[in-house]
Amino acid sequence: MPLIPMTPPKPEATHGVSLFDARPFFEKAVSYGMQHGLLDPVKLAAMAEEAAKGMVQIAHYFGSEYLRPELEKARDRLVNLVSLHLQDASQGDLRVAAELLRDHSLLSRSKAGSDLLKALIVMPQNTHFGMNERGAFSDRHLPQLARWSLASYGDYQAEFLARQHAVQVVEAALWYADQLGLSADDLQDAEPDAEAVIRTALLLNMARRKELPDWVAFEKLIVALRQKQPAPELLELPKNLPEAYHAVVETVRQSVLADWPRLLDRRLSPRKLFDQTPAFMGRYFWLEDALSEVGQHDRSRSAAWDKLTQGHSDDGTVLTLCLCVATGSALKTLLTDKTAATLVRKIRKHAWQPELATHYLQAHAPEQHLDDFISLWQDFVHESQATLLSDRDGKLQDALALLRRECNVA
Repeated sequence: MPLIPMTPPKPEATHGVSLFDARPFFEKAVSYGMQHGLLDPVKLAAMAEEAAKGMVQIAHYFGSEYLRPELEKARDRLVNLVSLHLQDASQGDLRVAAELLRDHSLLSRSKAGSDLLKALIVMPQNTHFGMNERGAFSDRHLPQLARWSLASYGDYQAEFLARQHAVQVVEAALWYADQLGLSADDLQDAEPDAEAVIRTALLLNMARRKELPDWVAFEKLIVALRQKQPAPELLELPKNLPEAYHAVVETVRQSVLADWPRLLDRRLSPRKLFDQTPAFMGRYFWLEDALSEVGQHDRSRSAAWDKLTQGHSDDGTVLTLCLCVATGSALKTLLTDKTAATLVRKIRKHAWQPELATHYLQAHAPEQHLDDFISLWQDFVHESQATLLSDRDGKLQDALALLRRECNVA
């Protein structure tokens, strides 16, 4: 069968039954145009000449114009590309499709179909920023174009709708990020899901925060929400959200509402929920800032240490505390003579475990003083062990003198 029919087809007798027409949409449009006088013999001859030229060009583009199988496949691609454009542009109206063929060259309609596929191929396939390429169509996309140039219009439509949804979610996330001072490049580097950005932005909007948080700030946000226990109805779309994003953001908002009971559950720490619960890992977004987290950790350790030592960091306070740990006694930073004597007797009767105090310092002492405190304690152990364990000091005079000199004994 020739690519361009040169004689009008005869209408088929259907006897009241609508027959399924499996012809490509391009061929249907040509037949319709011939039957209704939209495509005359001169136009048909021009289309036939263009078709022959176009088949060679397409075969060369995807392989070789010298091989018959490649030329036959190029024919299918040409018909498919023109059909894709005509069906998409006319929304299935054969008269509109025939008029497009009448008013434009065949090769321009083939190019229009190819342009539709190229635009489809570079659209995001999903909403993960790290899994989508940025930029225009290039030679690396040719294998995809070769596959899509032989696909049906139904397959194209289904893929387009799926990718269009991903585009809308990504664009909504970019809009939120821009409102919060983050660029598209920042998101591309961070590689979150677009939905995760929107979920966090919705929580920030509720809390009237204006910047995307790092982990420390995000954790504080969750803690604050748990303290206030706000009604989920307060989780609203921002008033300046563009209308085009309302539907996709509303879908994401519903997912946050589904998370609401666990978000506000005080029994599970934020770190446990967002970093160690599989269903919540990657579900919300915060900026990775290792220095901030280390700083927060250091501040927490320092605060706990200051509370224990009442703000003192002198050698006597540190050694007194370590001595209590090493002997398994209640933690004190000031000993009475009686308590000091009790500790010495305990050491001589049950020995002591200096390494426990080292471990305690590693776990609790402020990072900036840790090495100095450990060196101080180890030097003390090395220099005092003989005196503290001596069986020649029955009245504890030497041991107590040592503790009064090195520790806090009153």
